[in-house]
Order: sequence, then C-alpha cells, then structure tokens
Amino acid sequence: MLRLTRSSIRNEAASWEAAGVELPKFDYDTVAKNTLEKPEWVHFGAGNIFRGFVANAHQKLLDSGAADTGIIAAETFDFEMIDKVYKPYDNLTLLVLMNARGDFQKKVVSSIVEGITADKTREADDQRLTEIFENPSLQIASFTITEKGYSLTGPNGQYLGIVEKDIAGGPEQPIHAMSIVAALAYKRYLKGAYPMTFVSMDNCSHNGDKLKNGIVTIAKEWAAKGSVEAGFVDYLLNEQLITFPLSMIDKITPRPSETVQAALLEQGIGEMDVIVTSKNTYTAPFVNAEISEYLVIEDKFTNGRPALEQAGIIFTDRDTVNNIETMKVTTCLNPLHTALAVSGCLLGYTLIADEMKDDTLRKLVEIIGYKEGLPVVVDPGIISPKQFLDEVLKERFANPFIPDAPQRIATDTSQKVGIRFGETIKSYVRREDLDPADLTAIPLAIAVWCRYLLGVDDKGEAFTLSPDPLLETLQGHLQGVKLGDTSSNVRAILEDEQLFGVKLYDIGLGGKIEGMFYELLAGPGAVRSTLEKYVK
Repeated sequence: MLRLTRSSIRNEAASWEAAGVELPKFDYDTVAKNTLEKPEWVHFGAGNIFRGFVANAHQKLLDSGAADTGIIAAETFDFEMIDKVYKPYDNLTLLVLMNARGDFQKKVVSSIVEGITADKTREADDQRLTEIFENPSLQIASFTITEKGYSLTGPNGQYLGIVEKDIAGGPEQPIHAMSIVAALAYKRYLKGAYPMTFVSMDNCSHNGDKLKNGIVTIAKEWAAKGSVEAGFVDYLLNEQLITFPLSMIDKITPRPSETVQAALLEQGIGEMDVIVTSKNTYTAPFVNAEISEYLVIEDKFTNGRPALEQAGIIFTDRDTVNNIETMKVTTCLNPLHTALAVSGCLLGYTLIADEMKDDTLRKLVEIIGYKEGLPVVVDPGIISPKQFLDEVLKERFANPFIPDAPQRIATDTSQKVGIRFGETIKSYVRREDLDPADLTAIPLAIAVWCRYLLGVDDKGEAFTLSPDPLLETLQGHLQGVKLGDTSSNVRAILEDEQLFGVKLYDIGLGGKIEGMFYELLAGPGAVRSTLEKYVK
C-alpha cells in the first residue's frame, strides 16, 4: 500500500505512476534549501483552496524551472491542519481533479516546502515566521483565510474580544490573523522597512481592501497606544513599499469526499483518512476539486513576484479585476447558484449536480444567465462572459463529483439578493431599450426565495432553513402564512430597498413577484407547477 511521503514518491515512483499519479519533476532538496535561505512566498490559510489551486499553480513553475523556491504555508486559525495533514505527509498533497464524466486526474503537489503555525507558544514556528518576514527576499504574503478572517468587528460594529486584547497587548502576543500579520510586518519594518506585497486570494469582493484595512487598523491602534512607531503606519501606507492588490478567485474545492478516498484505496493508495479537527475543519491528505479554475490578480507588486502567468493565472489592472468579479457575482455564476439553492431546498434536493438533471431547474438558470443576464453583463474583455457561463452550466454545476449542496449556498441569502439579482434589475432600469417588467426568471427566483422563507417544502413538510442574519425579521413578515393562503405581508419584504437595492414596486416588478409568490403558495406541488409554467 502506497503512503504519501517524500521517501515513497522517490523510492516507489513507478508504483505511483502505475496508479495514475503525476509526480513532481523538480529537485525538491535544492528548492527546500533555497526557500530556507531566501524565502519569497508565505501563504496564510493552509486549507483546500490553497493546496488544490494556489500550490498546484506554483508547482507548475517549479516543474518547468520558472521558479526555484517553494511556498511556506502558515496557519493562523486551525493548527491541527499543520499537525495532522502537513507534517505526517511531509507537506505533500494528493490533488484529485474531477470532471463531470467521472474522470480523475491525480497529482502529488510538493511546492509547499514548510508547514508552520502562527502559534506564539511554538517557539520554533514563531522564530521561523520572524526570520521569513525579516528577510529582504520575501516578495509576497498571500491569504485564503475566508472573508471572516479579515473582520475586526462584530455585527454591533465594536471590536471583537480577541481584537481588543491584541490592541491592548501590542505586537508581542497577537491572536487574530490580522494582528499576527501586522506584528510580522512590524518586524520587517524594524529590520529595514523592506518592500513586499500582501495578496488576499479569498472569494470576496474587494478582498485586497479588506486585508489592507485589517492590518492598517491594527497598526494605527498600536501606534496610538505607543506600542509601535508612527513610521510603521506610514510604511504600510507607502505604495512604493507595500501594496494590497485585488484578486478574483473561482474554484470549487469542497470538503474531502469519501467516494474519492475509497477510489484511492482501491488503487493502492492508503492512509487517506478524512480528518475532522476540533475546530470542525474537514481535511485529508488529498484534496478533491473541480478542474475549472480562475485567479485574476491586480498586477501591483513592489518586490517582484512568481511568474504565475505561466501557470494560467491572469495579471491585469484593478478595473479589470473588479469587472470580472462583477461578471461572476451579478450574472454568470452567483445568481444561478442562489436560484438553484432556494428552489432545491423546496424540492428536496441535496446536490446542485442533481438539480441540473431536472429540466425545469436547468431551464430556470439558463434563462437567468443567457436570456436575462447576458444582455446587461459587464464584459471584462479578457474572459468571455458567454464562455464562462457555458462552462458553469454545462460542466461545473453538472459535476456530480463536486458535492455542493443547495443548503450551503442558501446561507445568508438576504445579504446576497441585492447583488445577485438587484444589479441586473438596475441595469434593465438604466437601459432605455430594456424594460425590467419583461423579466421573468429573476422575479421568479425572488418569489421562490420568499416562498422558501416559510420553511415548508413543496410537499407541505417543514424543513430547516439555512442560517441568515435577517431570518427572524423576514419570517416575522410571513408569520401565520400557510399553503393555500391568498393574502400575506410578503409586500413588506419586497418593498425593502435595503434588500434588493431597487424599489421593485416602482419599476413594475413588485406586483409581478407577489403574484408569483401566491402561485407558489397555492398548495403541495405548487412550487413545481409554478416553476414549470414560467420556464416552459
């Protein structure tokens, strides 16, 4: 049985290749030595998207000789990731890419040459991170720590408890990711105020601005308390030295699949157990992911960068990054996801791929994308919106090996409808040749969301709604509403300009959505029959 270690891929290379696994082509020992002496890239957030996309992109450079140092992975949140899936496997990852036909492409990724924690109590790790940031060679610190990782405040606008502690304690014992990175940047400032670039690669709008705000806010608070010099804040704000480019990332890397684990075992690859950490992270020595991937980065680096364009990553200007983000979030992916999510929950689906086999639901998202979305899409110029949409609908959503659930995507829908549907509606309002009242599938998706909020499926049975910060308020408007009712206070939801970013009743859509809502509410089976009626 093969075990994922350096000695195994070196000494049993023929067996790995016989199992259909592509192995690294570069001299690991030389790259590790170079990285130790002149680190160029540290990445915070050691999870699946990093291992399955970012690290693999860098491996392509190492394999071709376009890079000669590896990546140092640092974990700020879940230290068990390093202890349980990095160290026991020599920092290797078995990447399994899966297409909709069930073909697996397997590859050992070994571009990560160190896995360390940002745990101040682990002296060696703490010392190594300091060394890395004090070295003039460091070019970039990148991040996949999720959108929450950048947030310093709670819903009430006050600093989180750990952030308050970090501010009071200064750069000595930071706990929050932003404080940890600010403290390391301070070490770099003291050593020589060397240039470098901080790159957020998280899937959220204006990610670089969020990262900058997090680090600079901590630095300013420390400076105000006298914990650091005012010159440190100036250093972070000097764009000749420090930059925070925007990026757009898109690749589904779900939690490890037991189906994939079983397939690997059958091929003679052992010790691939799925691990659930005490912080509830699902991880494994392997990462399963879809083949499609996009990473677009604002080309704004102060101390050099890896030549990642050779690995398919796009470098461009800030406006183009924003336009690609807008294309994806308002037209070509996210609105379709939300429409499938709320419809799927009502119709009893647990997999997006299964929904794509349902002719009615497939037609619904095709109309939202092709017929209603593309006429007003923001075209970024370097990626074709039509091709992107084709890939989403024909390959990505239909892939049964990417176990993405409508219940997950339905989370926080109240925070998303304004961007995912409201922006297209606003574009129709602005265009003289288009009338928002002509829209059908987008109003229908909004009506389905209102129907979803009742927490009763199309059979008339109760189901659990996904978490949403406005759930209590929204459900309050629909209190007492039952299947078959022909009146309700749904208008209170549809009138809320804060939700949709537009006055739906003023533009001729409020009444239309309300009518659809009552059709969906008519009784058991009404969700299915109403969807069929409007998408036929």
